[in-house]
Amino acid sequence: MEQYIIKGGRPLVGEVTIGGAKNAALGILAAAIMTNDTVTIENLPNVRDINVLLQAIEGIGAKVERVNSNIVKINGSQIGSVSIDYEFIRKIRASYYLLGALLGKYKKAQVALPGGCNIGSRPIDQHIKGFEALGAKVNIEHGMIDAHAKELIGKHIYLDVVSVGATINIMLASCLADGKTTLENAAKEPHIVDVANFLNSMGADIKGAGTDVIKITGVKELKGSEYSIIPDQIEAGTFMLAAAATHGDVLVKNVIPKHLEAITAKLVEIGAQVEEFDDSVRVVATKRLGHTHIKTLPYPGFPTDMQPQMASLLAVSKGTSIVTESIFENRFKYVDELSRMGATVKVEGNSAIIDGVKGLTGAVVSAPDLRAGAALVIAGLVAEGFTIVDQIEYIERGYEDFDEKLQGLGARMEKVDIEDEKAVKKFKLKVS
Repeated sequence: MEQYIIKGGRPLVGEVTIGGAKNAALGILAAAIMTNDTVTIENLPNVRDINVLLQAIEGIGAKVERVNSNIVKINGSQIGSVSIDYEFIRKIRASYYLLGALLGKYKKAQVALPGGCNIGSRPIDQHIKGFEALGAKVNIEHGMIDAHAKELIGKHIYLDVVSVGATINIMLASCLADGKTTLENAAKEPHIVDVANFLNSMGADIKGAGTDVIKITGVKELKGSEYSIIPDQIEAGTFMLAAAATHGDVLVKNVIPKHLEAITAKLVEIGAQVEEFDDSVRVVATKRLGHTHIKTLPYPGFPTDMQPQMASLLAVSKGTSIVTESIFENRFKYVDELSRMGATVKVEGNSAIIDGVKGLTGAVVSAPDLRAGAALVIAGLVAEGFTIVDQIEYIERGYEDFDEKLQGLGARMEKVDIEDEKAVKKFKLKVS
């Protein structure tokens, strides 16, 4: 087991390059097995969720060739099973995309109920509703979701709630269905557009991705493709907020500024300077920032995956801020850890009331989930003294080389073995 040890109090300065979008990559990897031709995927983030999904894909017989850490070739022509081993699936949430992919291609699929971060209830009823509308029979038995159909036929489907996962899964299943599927109240996130663009590059016929109505005309087969994944807006946003929290000056490269508008708007509102370029953004904060109110919403609203990181920034900003979480009901588990560092945060229902303090102090904290873990690292970068962040396996689910990228910006932090007391002492001597 490993942990981060951080000596806070230094502004982040320099340039950082953002990797491929994890959430897009998960849908794209599932889609890649829907053709018998070879697919090449570039700008793939080398993070745990991706590697677990690749293992699961390989486990059912697909050929997976890692060209390098960020490029993979996949050939799904030799898939011999449509049942995904529970050992793989319980580790990541997005494994359920294999349901839509296998159901679309083979008209049957069996996948264990998924795991991932414990940030609240994430029911799959809208996924099942979509599959059943297309003509599949879906049962949940012994912890497995079993879906099968003689044929899939396009239908008009209205999602009761906006769901990113259900939108992607129904797109996957319906692009090889017979006839046209119209999906209303669809999610509009950038990674949904990316998955649709990838499917279209394989010969699918999908129109309207990025709007709330997606129209999919089924095709008989999908072909091979070469495709590069979009930059990760959440990784980019995390570095933007880290720059602001530490009163730094960071150029965040390889981004699509349009995807970051909700984050940029809040940074500007509380007093940071944000400069946009074609494929990069620069964040500068020369003084303590102000307060604001935030409510998480589906895209293009403020992303739920940026809520904990924003709370870390607001914890050291002037005044009282209110952060309201409208997507997941269990996303404030990091508050107790922030409080250990001196933050003043009170949770009432689905809102956190944050009274900004002048500074935080280092402590031993544990990452309760992926984004909360990143938020605690930001807090550690701001805090006086040493912070140790445990359970960093959550953070490594979604951030590639997180510690190295932060070190490149001047952060004093290292990843050390949890049992290695000498490494901790050595680090403390080095940065004292």
